[in-house]
Amino acid sequence: MKRFVRAGLRRLRGSAQISPAPMQRTSTYSEPGNQWYYPATGGPSSFIPDVVGARTVRDAQTIVEGLSSDPYLDYIRNFYRAGLQTFGDNWVYADINTVLIGLARRLRPESYLEIGVRRGRSMAMLASHAPECRIVGFDLWISDYAGMENPGPQHVRNELARIGHTGALDLVTGNSRETIPQWFAEHPEDFFDIITVDGDHSSEGARIDLENVLPRLKIGGALVFDDISNQWHPELVDVWNDFLGRHENLAGYSFSEVGYGVAFAIRSR
Repeated sequence: MKRFVRAGLRRLRGSAQISPAPMQRTSTYSEPGNQWYYPATGGPSSFIPDVVGARTVRDAQTIVEGLSSDPYLDYIRNFYRAGLQTFGDNWVYADINTVLIGLARRLRPESYLEIGVRRGRSMAMLASHAPECRIVGFDLWISDYAGMENPGPQHVRNELARIGHTGALDLVTGNSRETIPQWFAEHPEDFFDIITVDGDHSSEGARIDLENVLPRLKIGGALVFDDISNQWHPELVDVWNDFLGRHENLAGYSFSEVGYGVAFAIRSR
């Protein structure tokens, strides 16, 4: 047994089991020639105080107030007010807004990829806490999406300008099943600190998006997946759980108590 353990540690120290993906700057530890653990220093549990709760909801509320209005955003504003009024500092709540704020606050990302940009709300959450972050977004910008105006890339640029984003911004129009592989083929050096998948909500489409982006997530980085308890897309929680089960280098956290639910995972290697 001891020989087996020592052999495993030798393999780890030699980095034979560690991906060639780069390490996230703030959430990994590397000691070349003496690497006993995988490089990630924290799993999802370490991020829970940053992404769940009234403090981060209030932060999201402030950002929402500065964005252009639409029916869904108006509802979120009112929902936040109701939850905070009822539960105050004891409110246990999370959504894609709070998760992206908390992850950005802790990881201080230099690069971010998002599938499913729409009006730029979730992108603005991250950018508000990482104003110099390089952002790449993918969307079809379908007209009248979910019964609401969907103005397109220039609107997204305007929204990010509202919250002070100054980093590079690339917005790519098209089906992510095609545009993501094409982007990575043309940008082989691209890896990301945080990636959000919130585009195609079919089981197959969501699975393909997750599989396509995972190789480009930095070690110690976070992968965010929205709508795991959305009543109109009950299949997405199974997509997420199956995805985690097939990738041993991911540890995940999910919030599904109220709202549409959200999940994220940290890449360990």
